[in-house]
Amino acid sequence: MTQLDTGEPRQLLDVERVRELFDLRGSFVAIFGGAYEADPYEIWNRLREKAPVQAGTLHELSGIQEPYFWHGLPYPDSPHFTAFSYAALDAAYRTPEIFASAEDGTGADFDAAPNVQNSMLSMGGTRHRRYRALVQPSFVPAKAEWWIRNWIRETVDALIDHIVETGTGRAELNVDFCAAIPVLTITGSFGIPVERALDVREAAGNPERVLEILAPIVAARRAQPSDDLISVLVEAEMTDEDGTRHRLSDAEIYSFALLLLQAGSGTTWKQMGITLTTLLQRPDVLQQVRENRALLRPAIEETLRWQPTDPMFSRWVTQDTELGGVAIPKGSVVHLGLGAANRDPARWDDPDTWDLTRAPKASFSFGGGPHICLGMHVARAEMVTGINALLDRLPGMRLDPDAEPPRFVGFYERGATAIPVVFDRS
Repeated sequence: MTQLDTGEPRQLLDVERVRELFDLRGSFVAIFGGAYEADPYEIWNRLREKAPVQAGTLHELSGIQEPYFWHGLPYPDSPHFTAFSYAALDAAYRTPEIFASAEDGTGADFDAAPNVQNSMLSMGGTRHRRYRALVQPSFVPAKAEWWIRNWIRETVDALIDHIVETGTGRAELNVDFCAAIPVLTITGSFGIPVERALDVREAAGNPERVLEILAPIVAARRAQPSDDLISVLVEAEMTDEDGTRHRLSDAEIYSFALLLLQAGSGTTWKQMGITLTTLLQRPDVLQQVRENRALLRPAIEETLRWQPTDPMFSRWVTQDTELGGVAIPKGSVVHLGLGAANRDPARWDDPDTWDLTRAPKASFSFGGGPHICLGMHVARAEMVTGINALLDRLPGMRLDPDAEPPRFVGFYERGATAIPVVFDRS
C-alpha cells in the first residue's frame, strides 16, 4: 500500500497490519457484535410491527444474550428500552433535554483523563452548542472541497496507484481501499505522518498513546499554524457564559481529536464497503452509475438508509416521560434502533428493497438532533471521491467470480466482509 506522494521517496504501509487492524470480526469489534452473521432486519421488522417502543436492549429483544458493550450498554442497573419506529426516534431526537447524550448530563470534564466519552459527545445544551460551533464550519458541505483537495483525493489516488501497479487485475477493496481512506484522511488533517497513521488506529483504545503522537503536533501548530484541522482548533476561541473569550486548552483540543479520530476512522470505512458491495451485487445498477455519475450520490443515500453501519445509538432519560405510548422512567437508557426506523413502512414504500430511484427523504443514518454526526459531509465526500475514482481507473470492475462473494455481517457494527474484484487491465 503506497504512501501518499509528498515528494519524498515512496514508502509502504504494512498491508498485513492494515488487515489485522481493520478486521470487522476481530477481537475488538467482537464485543460490538462483529461476529453476528444473520440478517437482523427480518427480526427488527417484526419487533417494529409488534410495538414502536419495547422494554429491553436491542440485542436481547433480537434474541441475542451476549453482554455487548456499546454506547449505552451494558448498564445493568438501569431500565432499558428500545425504539423501532421512525416516529419514536424522531420524537426522541427532537427532545434532547429529555433524551440526553450524556449519562449524568454534566458533560465533559477536561480536568479528567482524556477519552472519547469525555468529550463533546457527552455534552448537552448550551455547552455542546458552543463547542460544536468551533469546528462545525470545517465540516459543512461547502468545506468538502477543502477535505478533498488536501487529503481525500491524494489518499484515494495513492491507494489505486498501488492496486494498478500490482498488474494482477485483481484487488480486495474493503480493507485495502475502503478502510484506509478515512483513517488516512483524518490523521492527515491532524498533520500526523502517513507512517504513523496505523499507530493511531492501533492505539484507538489507549488515549495516552494517541496523545503521545498528537501532543507534539499541537505544540507545533501553536507555534506556527498550518492549513489543517489542528490549526483550526488551536486558533479557535471559546466564549464562556460570562462573555470571556479564550483559546482552547490542550485538554480541550485532545478531547476533540480523540472523538474525531475514532469517529473518522471507523464508520466511513464500513459504510463505503457496504455501498460498494451493494453496487457490485447489482451489475446493472453499477453500469448505470458508471455511465451517469450523478446517480452515485442517490446510490450512497439509499444505501445509508437501507444498511447503515451503526444501526443503534443510545440516550439517557433525564426525567419521567413517555415514548411511543410507553412510560419511560427517569434514569432509563433508551436505545434508538435507527436501522429499524430507516425501514419503517410508515415513511417509505417497500422499505426492505434497495431502490436507486427512490424519492429522497431524510433518514437517521447519521443520527439526529443536536448530536447528528459532525463528519457526515466529509464521509459523503470520501465515498463519492473514492467510488468515482474506482470507476474511472478500474475499467470493468466487478466481483471476482473465483472468490467468496462479500456479505454483510455484524450487529451493532455492520459492514461487509472482504470485497474481491477483478478489472480489465489496459
